[in-house]
Parts: sequence; C-alpha cells; structure tokens
Amino acid sequence: MREHGALNRLLLIYEEELRRLESKREVEIAVLSSAADIIRRFVEDYHEKLEEDYLFPRFRKAGKLVPLVETLLQQHQAGRRLTEQIRALAGESTLRDEAKRQQLSAALRSFVRMYRPHEAREDTVLFPAFRGIVSPHEYDSLGEQFEKKEDELFGEDGYFKVVDQIAELEKKLGIYDLSQFTPQ
Repeated sequence: MREHGALNRLLLIYEEELRRLESKREVEIAVLSSAADIIRRFVEDYHEKLEEDYLFPRFRKAGKLVPLVETLLQQHQAGRRLTEQIRALAGESTLRDEAKRQQLSAALRSFVRMYRPHEAREDTVLFPAFRGIVSPHEYDSLGEQFEKKEDELFGEDGYFKVVDQIAELEKKLGIYDLSQFTPQ
C-alpha cells in the first residue's frame, strides 16, 4: 500500500499542474513530463503489473471480487492510455495551443478522477481480502518477490529513490511543504 502513497503524491502534482493550466498560470511542463514518466515506470509498469500478474489471477481463481478485479484491470488500461496522452501533450507547444491545453487538462482531470476511487477501493476492499485467499506463507513469499522485483527495476531502496524524485518535483511546484495545506 505504500506505493499508493507515492501515487497520491503524483496525483497532487497532476492536480497542481491542472490548477495552473486552468487558471492560465505558468505550468512547469518539465515537472509534468517527469511525473508522467514516474507514473509510467513505477505505477503502471511495476505496481499495476504486479497486481495484474499476481493478485488479480488469484482472485479470479478463488472466484472472489471478480467484477471488482475486472473493473480495476479496465482502469489500469485506461490509465495507461491517459498517461500516453499526458506524455504526448507534456511539451512547450501544448502551452501555446488552447485546444491542446484543453486536451491536457481533460486527460489530467480524467486520470485523477479515476485513480482516487481506484486506489481507495484497492486499499479498503481488494488488499484486505487478499489475505483471505492466500496462505500466510504465500502472502509472505509474494511480499519478498515484490521487493526483489522493486530492487531489480529501481535499485536497492528503489521505493525511497522514487519518493525522493517525487519530492523534488513537489519542491519545483512549491507544494512540498505540508504545512501550507493546513487550514488557518
């Protein structure tokens, strides 16, 4: 579930860039592009791939939460399409073309709108139910496999390296300091 924390921080970056786009403020297009690249590598190619390869088949085999699993898979596929649109539109030429700005806004809005409930449903329904369909030994073994895969893809302590990259993007946007979000 810690990976969902990283995704949430990336969604905050998308929301800030969306706010800037829609209010005609300066958009940090390089930050947006980097965030989309992290989403592609860390969320889609790693986190979601693990869910698709290891979790979803076990739910199907057990006959548990199959409609939810199918919806989550459809959302992964839709998320990949949106990420591709965002990556394609995350360029300086988009900022000078109102139609492209609107396309980028729509893609960002759709991505955030889908992934907020997506990850909430995984955290509150799918992941808690997973312990009920695998043995404790299999659960622990999968955790070790996931850690190994993370190290292969991102190096030792890969998760923390990714979080550091996200923090740097937040700093560039001026949204890193958590205290700024506290109501007065």
